[in-house]
Amino acid sequence: MKVYKDSSEFVKQKNTVITVGTFDGLHKGHLRILEKLIEKSKEVNGTNVLLTFEPHPRSVLSSFELKILTTIDEKKEILEKAGIENLIVQNFNMEFSQMTSEQFIKKILIDDIGISHIIVGHDHKFGKDRLGDEEKLRELGKQLNFGVTTVTAEKINDEIISSTKIRNALLEGHVDNAALLLGRNYSFSGYVVKGAQRGRTLGFPTANIQPDSVYKALPRNGVYAVYCKCADDYFSGVMNIGYRPTFENKNEIIIEVHLLDFDKDIYGEKLTVELMEYIRDEKKFASKDELIYQIEADKRTVQEIFLNKESKTGS
Repeated sequence: MKVYKDSSEFVKQKNTVITVGTFDGLHKGHLRILEKLIEKSKEVNGTNVLLTFEPHPRSVLSSFELKILTTIDEKKEILEKAGIENLIVQNFNMEFSQMTSEQFIKKILIDDIGISHIIVGHDHKFGKDRLGDEEKLRELGKQLNFGVTTVTAEKINDEIISSTKIRNALLEGHVDNAALLLGRNYSFSGYVVKGAQRGRTLGFPTANIQPDSVYKALPRNGVYAVYCKCADDYFSGVMNIGYRPTFENKNEIIIEVHLLDFDKDIYGEKLTVELMEYIRDEKKFASKDELIYQIEADKRTVQEIFLNKESKTGS
């Protein structure tokens, strides 16, 4: 997959088919659009292009601190696996946001990229104040000689899949629902850093993880069954995310993972954590012994979860 930092870097090609959007999460609805994009580009014997924005437009246009579901590096990995040939990561700033829908189509899509067809989702809006819609696209398509295909909404249980629904599921600890909407387990990555090392004194060494993006959405505080990737190895584990109320009550969120059947020094290593199942809320314990007892119980719960998953998959 070729990656471009700006639409002006793209070299025009015959029969270029494009889709445009933030694609935060790259959930099942987005993947359906990608399928149509690839299908259409093959049909016209052309090339496919996905144009996305960095940073997320809502983080530029609003004072609301938006948490993203996929970092740009995660997007690149997913898109390449999906079969996207060209990715344009367009810098989104206040100046860019002032482009009207017509200016965007003429300047970016026609003059810079030279599209022959565009694939859009059912609710796609673009241009200043999001005034550009499917009707505007089709109108300009007739004038500028490009086709338009609209992909219908992807639904689960009669509900339209959206990035907002996935964020809400994470905030509620419903990581199983988030996985259903995404089509994969929700994950985040970070580096293992030095912590207070209390887990080691309790007999349960943990990896303290510093997420590689402060903008990445994290799940509700609590304890989770997780699957972790470190280098090329995979491990099951127990993750606690929260304030560690038994020992301290600061305003800093701390992420700790106890990897099962693992005893290596991985300080400084990158760890990718997949959320498998929510186990319980974080809580304060009256004593060290109570905490140890609960950690043992959590560990048994997670082991049982993974044994059940293995038996279902026949692995």
